[in-house]
Amino acid sequence: MLYGVRLPWVSRVAMLVVVGLLVFESISAGVTWSPYYKVHTETFNAGTNVEYTTIQVNGIPHQNVMDVQERLKSEPMYGRPYERAAGNPLNNVLIVGAGTGTDVALALANGAKHVDAVEIDPRIQQIGSQINPNKPYDDPRVFVHINDGRAFLSGNADKYDLILFALPDSLTLVSGASQLRLESYLFTEESMKAARDHLTDQGVFAMYNYYREPWLINRLAGTVDEVYGHAPCLDTFTAVQSLAVIAIGKEQSNVVCAPNAVWDRASIATAEVPLPAVDDRPFLYLKERTIPTLYLIVIALILGVSLLGVRIFGGPFRSMAGYVDLFFMGIAFLLLETRSITTFALLFGTTWLVNALVFTGVLLAVLAAIEVTKKFTVPRPAIITALFVSLLLAFLVPNSVLLGLPVPLRLLLAVILAFLPVFCANLLFTSRFKDAKNPTSAFAANLFGAMIGGCLEYLSLVLGYQWLIAVVALMYLIAVLIGGRYAKRLVSV
Repeated sequence: MLYGVRLPWVSRVAMLVVVGLLVFESISAGVTWSPYYKVHTETFNAGTNVEYTTIQVNGIPHQNVMDVQERLKSEPMYGRPYERAAGNPLNNVLIVGAGTGTDVALALANGAKHVDAVEIDPRIQQIGSQINPNKPYDDPRVFVHINDGRAFLSGNADKYDLILFALPDSLTLVSGASQLRLESYLFTEESMKAARDHLTDQGVFAMYNYYREPWLINRLAGTVDEVYGHAPCLDTFTAVQSLAVIAIGKEQSNVVCAPNAVWDRASIATAEVPLPAVDDRPFLYLKERTIPTLYLIVIALILGVSLLGVRIFGGPFRSMAGYVDLFFMGIAFLLLETRSITTFALLFGTTWLVNALVFTGVLLAVLAAIEVTKKFTVPRPAIITALFVSLLLAFLVPNSVLLGLPVPLRLLLAVILAFLPVFCANLLFTSRFKDAKNPTSAFAANLFGAMIGGCLEYLSLVLGYQWLIAVVALMYLIAVLIGGRYAKRLVSV
């Protein structure tokens, strides 16, 4: 029995199979789990007495762990920031994306006196602490911070001689309810300004990665060019320019570029230097302000399957015609949830804990609305007014205003701006749903709306997250205008 419903034997067998597969995955040799990935490690010998360990996450190659001097022989890019910052005292170094410690070991080898190593994944850092042959995390000069890089910058006032973004390229999204990657807010124009503000007068900022596309390199180089007011050094290491190091000083004289290694905007076609990613549209890997065709195809397939599922389990569409307002509420609520996730990800980091707290906050707001509706009769006009006022406040107070506030005040205002609309929206929903004569059809209409809302979240790729609030307001306005009246045109299937 599950909540009073007896499961057929097929469902029981299916559940046992799923649990068995999960257990098998968990006890496989070299497999562990982090809050973000399934992590698999395996040790090899390169044939020249060079032992190294590979790390795969979710079945995708992620990084190799080996002695730092051996790494420099095969991948000289790791040493390039220090060559460009020759003469820098390296009294204080910040490494974002510290991973298993290769970049940390190299900073120590170059004389760093203090290293703040920021890594978002605790398991990856733990593996490095255990197996990195250079043992960088055992060095008393190293201080580990398990945190999102952008959040660390926002909550830290220290100044650094070198800030290094060391391959912070995640392979997962923050949440299934948003298009954010773990590193999305790290490569925006606002983040680059935050990094600049944390540099000493002789400070240098650098980042390196396998960037895959020349236009992506140009976007990042163009971003720091705008932020610092002068061109960065750009070192590429492969014919297709996928592997690159970008380095720039707070003052132009802080770095020494090799001949022909100064990024030159004038020599590049305008179309190949996309505008910087910004906090409202932190989509670094999206070249144009558009929804890719592949996304549209997937969205169409999802909608088709959703429509079929709602029809099968929710009954004829004719029975849902009286709940069109609940359909639009479903659209709006999913978009509202997405907005809450992205707000907290920017203000407090893209960590799993922040994500979990957001969903907890949403559920608590829903529960509070249900309890209020059960115990009090709140006039519908008052609910509607409170909802639109809360949406207006969320729209008029952008996240950039909150970023500069002390953390306690930032948290208080973020909770109000993110969850007050959720609470009001659920007051409206519960006051309407409790009067539904056919709860199954009413819920089906709302659920289908939520699926549509999940698809409309892709509008953020074009509009940005702030304007999603306007879409939410429009959906609730339509729902309010329709009210509980039956639609004039009934759909019969």
